Amino acid sequence: MLFEKEHEQINLAITQICKRVIGQRQLIENLFTCLLCKGHALIEGAPGLAKTTAAKLLANSIHSKFHRIQFTPDLLPSDLIGSDIFIHQEGKFSFRQGPIFQNIVLADEINRAPAKVQSALLESMEEKQVTVGNSTYKLEELFMVIATQNPIEQEGTYPLPEAQLDRFLMQIWVDYPSSKDELEILNLHEKNVTTIVPALLTSDTVLSAQKLIDKIYIDESLKEYIVSLVQATRHPEQYTDELKDLLRFGASPRATLALVKAAKANAWLQGQDYVSPANIQVIAPNILRHRIIPSFEAEASGISKQDIVSKILTHVAIP
Repeated sequence: MLFEKEHEQINLAITQICKRVIGQRQLIENLFTCLLCKGHALIEGAPGLAKTTAAKLLANSIHSKFHRIQFTPDLLPSDLIGSDIFIHQEGKFSFRQGPIFQNIVLADEINRAPAKVQSALLESMEEKQVTVGNSTYKLEELFMVIATQNPIEQEGTYPLPEAQLDRFLMQIWVDYPSSKDELEILNLHEKNVTTIVPALLTSDTVLSAQKLIDKIYIDESLKEYIVSLVQATRHPEQYTDELKDLLRFGASPRATLALVKAAKANAWLQGQDYVSPANIQVIAPNILRHRIIPSFEAEASGISKQDIVSKILTHVAIP
């Protein structure tokens, strides 16, 4: 197989992380899917569900530069991207890089910082560069932002606008562990098992794997299936009356591109050299959920974005 070495190493890294983040294999696989797609991830969930730990361990598993930024209301864009500093001895300005110039950046509680800071981060994500004054600076070739936010506590926060949410490849919801997993977490804590993972991957390994994703085959019928899924978010009444009046706005073509890329990455992680409908269905909720806007009727009826995406997956015919 073309991807044997990279596939083995990345799956070993996933296994090692899952030994420390119990019951969250889906979260870890989704983070690696984003990494392989050159995309960024937004993790949502209640406090204490290992969102930050999972992001740190992913970074630790790679020989790379990592920085965690705690977003707060007093954070400035220059705290993130850097600024020009006047060097008195030389009589000129010199650019001092901010923490965004790393391979993996963890933006903890991204909705705690004002819009200016969020915009600076999201511009970096999209362009892979920052502009300070009249100068533009390129970011690292291997670059990923993992942002977290707590959807429960909204007081004093700055919610991300829909246009900025669209920049994230995935919005990953982290749920509570099962009773069995929680007991295992308790036992691990009592044994003082280290939460550090060995750096099993190099930046070159990840960059090589990113190129291999493009070689995964996807049939024309599955491309049409993906287009139908996205079209169903815009014209739901064409697929089922059950979805009628549930959506105000659907997903953009960026979602279509993201579905193809992420389905290929998911297939690659499963050891396949082709995309199957199952690969598309498993990643679709995390890609579509933050790109749709429910109608007032849906919100009043208590129908969530997840419910709407589930209905779309149920009613769009699988090839």
